[in-house]
Amino acid sequence: MSAEQSGEVVVVDPEAAQVVQRIAVGKRPRGLTPSPDGKLLYVAKSGSPRAGPGVDESKLPPPDRAADGVGVIELASGNLVRTLPGGQDPESVAISGDGKALFIANEETAELSKLDIAGGAISARVKVGEQPEGVSVHPDGKLVYVTCEEDNEVVAVDALQNSVLARVAVGKRPRAIAWSRDGLLAFVTNELDASVSVVDTRRHQLLQQIVLPPPSAANAQEHRPMGIVRSSDGARLFVSTGRGGAIAEISAEDRKLTRVIESVGARPWGIALSADGKRLYSANGPSNDLTIIELASGAQKRVTIGGSPWGVVSVTR
Repeated sequence: MSAEQSGEVVVVDPEAAQVVQRIAVGKRPRGLTPSPDGKLLYVAKSGSPRAGPGVDESKLPPPDRAADGVGVIELASGNLVRTLPGGQDPESVAISGDGKALFIANEETAELSKLDIAGGAISARVKVGEQPEGVSVHPDGKLVYVTCEEDNEVVAVDALQNSVLARVAVGKRPRAIAWSRDGLLAFVTNELDASVSVVDTRRHQLLQQIVLPPPSAANAQEHRPMGIVRSSDGARLFVSTGRGGAIAEISAEDRKLTRVIESVGARPWGIALSADGKRLYSANGPSNDLTIIELASGAQKRVTIGGSPWGVVSVTR
């Protein structure tokens, strides 16, 4: 998982529920994605100063543009082996199905960058919308969706022609994307209106808003949908709810809420499933920990990470 404040990727053994390695990668590591062959892990790193919503940017320290990039970690050894260009302020990163290209959301420049991995250079930049956040490659490899927080839109980009195909109005402050198993639908989390948008990926049209329930007694804060992950069988979606401190489970077929897993940590954001689908992992920034959830029993374990955890992926070493 990425620890934004401490500049590390932290490796956790979920069986032992303990940290087994810390890999120094550089400033502000956030988005993570593994290579299709499972040998490498790519991590977006940013030299822009860390700032939350409403912060007076004129009072922030100057950016360190030399720190922008995409770190490449060899999973077998746990070594940072290379840093690739990532454009300005890379936040999230997704990989093509053939493992040849990375698609990077550049928040400050309102762009989607396409990186040729073998050549080690940015091959295209596409203007998408203000504050691009989440980025995901469609299962067919021909389409990329990017969430644009300020515009309340998802932008559909042709992954081969590097051009904008459509703009889809969704909810307020869209964050992350998951595809249905057949790729016909995209599910988009919307932080500021407690909803998940369902988008028709053939017509690039909004079909439905799945609204999460009001806060419960266990969590006084409203749900703020952030990360999203789909089960391997395509039946379920799991959504981290940020300040809501919970994980929402949604039926992908019925498009309805099926349960809420309460009290998983302070502002759960990054979210991932184990390869066997039995465990759920949530990165909790303010509480500086990782929560390991056994989905069958609901049992939880917390692992102290430190450094403000941001993203999490499940990989085999």
